[in-house]
Amino acid sequence: MVNTEVARNIAGICGNIISLFLFLSPIPTFITIYKKKMVEEYKADPYLATVLNCALWVFYGMPIVKPDSLLVVTINSTGLAIELVYLAIFFYFSPTPRKVKVGLWLIGEMVFVGIVATCTLLLFHTHNQRSSFVGILCVIFVSLMYIAPLTIMSKVIKTKSVKYMPFSLSLGNFLNGVIWVIYALIKFDLFILIGNGLGTVSGALQLIIYACYYKTTPKDDDEEKENSLSMANSQLQLSSNHGPAKRVSA
Repeated sequence: MVNTEVARNIAGICGNIISLFLFLSPIPTFITIYKKKMVEEYKADPYLATVLNCALWVFYGMPIVKPDSLLVVTINSTGLAIELVYLAIFFYFSPTPRKVKVGLWLIGEMVFVGIVATCTLLLFHTHNQRSSFVGILCVIFVSLMYIAPLTIMSKVIKTKSVKYMPFSLSLGNFLNGVIWVIYALIKFDLFILIGNGLGTVSGALQLIIYACYYKTTPKDDDEEKENSLSMANSQLQLSSNHGPAKRVSA
């Protein structure tokens, strides 16, 4: 019979694998940026948000905050490194005003994480207190990131087209949430449970909406005829991630 710790590790490893694929999903976007030598209308916002989210989860999983959370640290450390590579490419091919904006936001996030770490270590002296303080912050930021897809789902309903909500990403986000919910339940962790519970609900809603509007999505020929009437829609760009987190930009 598999004991609790082994089951939790298996769930965590599966979660790491799925999360890694989600972190790598924006690669086609950055291949496009590299080929064109410009960022065009792509935004750095989702990558900046994910950097902050991953940094907070890495700190949350540290032994001084939440012992026995190695798998939380490994995937979010990996995600943090990947997102910083994305930002480096974005920064390199951005015009000067956008470089300044990205640089200032990144510095601001580093300062914020430093303040959180300092306050956690100086003001709280038990693992329970520290994990509660950092966990609440993690849940707040994860919740904000999971709210973002609501705008995309609204767009799908209005246009009756799932073109801008790829099935693979929706399914990946749903499975990612489910695995990390299981991980959180095996050895109860309220903060991982809340954050990824929201992710599971968000992913499930996306899959339901996808099923409802898949058949009404215009084919390529139809889309070409409608381009003149939907220029704003055709400029919408998506890129998604996740550790236990998700990104959507427009």
